[in-house]
Amino acid sequence: MAIFPNPEFGTYKVRRLRKNEKVKSFNCGDDDLNDFLLNRAIHYRNALLAVTYVFEHIDSKEIIGYFSLANDRVSLTDFENKTEFNRFRKNRFVNEKRIRSYPAVKICRLGINRDYHGKGIGSVLLDFIKLYFFENNKSGCRFITVDAYYNAIPFYQNNDFQYLRKDEDDIVTRLLYYDLNDIA
Repeated sequence: MAIFPNPEFGTYKVRRLRKNEKVKSFNCGDDDLNDFLLNRAIHYRNALLAVTYVFEHIDSKEIIGYFSLANDRVSLTDFENKTEFNRFRKNRFVNEKRIRSYPAVKICRLGINRDYHGKGIGSVLLDFIKLYFFENNKSGCRFITVDAYYNAIPFYQNNDFQYLRKDEDDIVTRLLYYDLNDIA
C-alpha cells in the first residue's frame, strides 16, 4: 500500500482490491471502464487473469481511480517482421540477452473518477506503477504495455510511453510501451 498526501484533496492510498470485494460506485465517464471495475474485476482476479488496484481517499473511502494489471510480454509476434523486432531490441539489449520475448506487465484498465479529471491523478498512478515494477521487480519485468484507446494516446505519450509499432490496423486502440530501464 502506498500513501499519497495531497494538500488540496487530503490523503489517498493505492491498495489491491480484496478477494471478493465488490465496488459499489464509480464513474470515470467511460461505460466499459466503469463496468470493468463494478462488475468484472472480481471475476478477473478469481480467475487469476488480472489484479485490480484502487486509489482511494483514506478517510471517506471514495475511489478516485483504479488500474488493473496482468502479465504480458513484448515479442517477435508484436512486430510486422523480424527486422522491426531487431530494431526495437538493438539498443536495449546486449547480444546474449536477445531473446524472442521480454517480460512485461500490461495495464489492462485505468480509470479516474470524472470529478477528478485533469488533476494529474492518472500520471500519479502511472508513476506508481512504473516504480512498483522498477523498485520491487519480483519476477523480472522490463516493459509496461497498454492497449490505449485512441483518445488516451496523448496522455500515455505525455507519460513517456511510445508506440510499439509504427503502424497498426486496429482503429480502436494502439499498443504502447514504457521501458522500465529508462527510469534513472
